[in-house]
Amino acid sequence: MTEPYLGEFEQTVLLAILRVGDDAYAIPILDQIHEHTGRRVARGALYTALDRLEAKGCLRSRVGEPLAERGGRARRYYTVTPGALRALKQARASLLRLWRGLEARLDSKS
Repeated sequence: MTEPYLGEFEQTVLLAILRVGDDAYAIPILDQIHEHTGRRVARGALYTALDRLEAKGCLRSRVGEPLAERGGRARRYYTVTPGALRALKQARASLLRLWRGLEARLDSKS
């Protein structure tokens, strides 16, 4: 079976979810992305990516219990699927193959 294609931002989101673990919801995901990439992402952009990744079968989500501090609204928690893990591994391997042998050329042009 062919794994889904993952764009750069989709890979970033999946890796952030893996870092957060079982309690992955929007705010900690955004925090991980900012902490590890320096990139500030709009919440709307994250939700769009999460929806797209779930439609591709890369994520599963569940709704938690309503929280008083959120006005009774519940958080949606995300889990990376086995297929997404395989797709991440394939994407990493592809990029490493492309990088192989180019480090010296890129260093000399800076």
